[in-house]
Amino acid sequence: MKIRNIFLVCSLAFAATACSLDYDPIDSYSDVTEGINEQGKEVAFRDKAAVLLHLQSFYDQLRNDAQEHWYLDVMLTGDVRSDNAYAGTTGAEVVPYETNALEGSNSVMGRDWNQHLANVARANKLICNIDSVQDPALTTAEREEYRAIAKIFRAMVYFDMVRLWGSVPVITTEAPDITSETVGDVYPQYFPPQNTELEVYTQIEKDLLDALEFAPNNNADKTLLSKSVARALLAKVYAEKPLQDYTKVIQYCDELTAEGFDLVSDFSDLFGVTLQDNNNPPSQANPAISPKALNTAESILEVHYSTGGANWVSWMLGRSLENWSFYFTWAKWITPSRDLIKAFQNAGDTKRFDESVVYYECEWSNYYPANHYAFMYKCRSGYNNIIRLRYADILLLKAEALIMRANPDFAGAADIIDQIRSRAGLGNLPSSAKANKDAIIDAYLKERRLELAFEGQRWFDLVRFDKVESIMNAVYAKDSGRKPQAYLFDKDSYRFPIPQAAIDQNPNLVQNPGY
Repeated sequence: MKIRNIFLVCSLAFAATACSLDYDPIDSYSDVTEGINEQGKEVAFRDKAAVLLHLQSFYDQLRNDAQEHWYLDVMLTGDVRSDNAYAGTTGAEVVPYETNALEGSNSVMGRDWNQHLANVARANKLICNIDSVQDPALTTAEREEYRAIAKIFRAMVYFDMVRLWGSVPVITTEAPDITSETVGDVYPQYFPPQNTELEVYTQIEKDLLDALEFAPNNNADKTLLSKSVARALLAKVYAEKPLQDYTKVIQYCDELTAEGFDLVSDFSDLFGVTLQDNNNPPSQANPAISPKALNTAESILEVHYSTGGANWVSWMLGRSLENWSFYFTWAKWITPSRDLIKAFQNAGDTKRFDESVVYYECEWSNYYPANHYAFMYKCRSGYNNIIRLRYADILLLKAEALIMRANPDFAGAADIIDQIRSRAGLGNLPSSAKANKDAIIDAYLKERRLELAFEGQRWFDLVRFDKVESIMNAVYAKDSGRKPQAYLFDKDSYRFPIPQAAIDQNPNLVQNPGY
């Protein structure tokens, strides 16, 4: 689907007002340099160079989007909508994530929907057109590899979409331009209906399995969309209900282990930073800072900001350690909840707590006293790498599969949980935590909560285990810092409302129940 033409009215208006670009010199990536070959024929990609520029745009989007709807907004869902965090800011578009008052008009949710579909279109352009590129320099092996990367990218986007909204349009083709001769056939392609959750998951599964054959192998650079990324996503996909297959969750986790993925020995290697001058506080005059570690054995997919422009998302979350006071004058997003802090304290979990939560003095007191205010700490500078997929998450999913499969292995699951706990400086699970299925599920979910806090996982864990109502409808009473609950959580709360703007533009979209 061509995002620039996604709405017919916009397409026709553009066609009626477009002007010639023939007089302007063009020497960089654009639709014009891509769209016309040497014979003057319109094509998707003129040559291999154009394909590579488009392929690079996937990684550019990972880098840029990782800061907003693949990190900041994912924490709004995974942590603020759960019991891990408060909204932080008082913004009318953010607070509803905390109070369970989301509506289809929410602009944050709307931008995520639009960007996800734009990224689907980005992937489709390469998938649908790579074979038609008339350039002998582009080999058959390269075509297959680039298509596999695009399929991983598309699968990752749809996995996010289906977990947020459930039934969404599955778009795997590009709609051609509308002409008077083709309007009857083409018009419906611009207004696709929603597919069922199972159909969305089936497409995700197909893309990832296809990609496994031709995607590049993992190497020291964890920023690549590799076979390892496909395996990690498959493990997560098979843990979800529509395709739930615990044998395959275990299979793909074991394959990642065989590739050499492992837990780092020091949890702070994942999120820590190093100042070149530790004797002086960070300031504009002393900005030298770098991640403590990059491309660790635990990272499966990460985004780097140690070179080039720094990430701006750290400014949204707390102090940016490369400049102590920069943008630290307004209330930050994703404030750690008292309930989460208490969970760390009850577990005696100081190592992970110290990497997850920090206290500063600030100028606002929305959730805590200004002189002792809690901030999330996993992204603490503009040069922190953002880990999109990590092995600890997948390893814990293997423990989940051992618990939930038809022939459960509580001892095996406990061994994995104990491995995670050992790295955090905690002892093994007590025997009572392994006594029955309910007990070990409770222990497992607590471990994921502490291990993966502020990584956007908690809400989806509660949904997967049907724990939303029991956990979230109780937390408002026991957590004195939360804003009042607008509506009780129920089964309809498991999915977000379809953005109203999308429904207004596409009459074939149907609002989710409860909204």
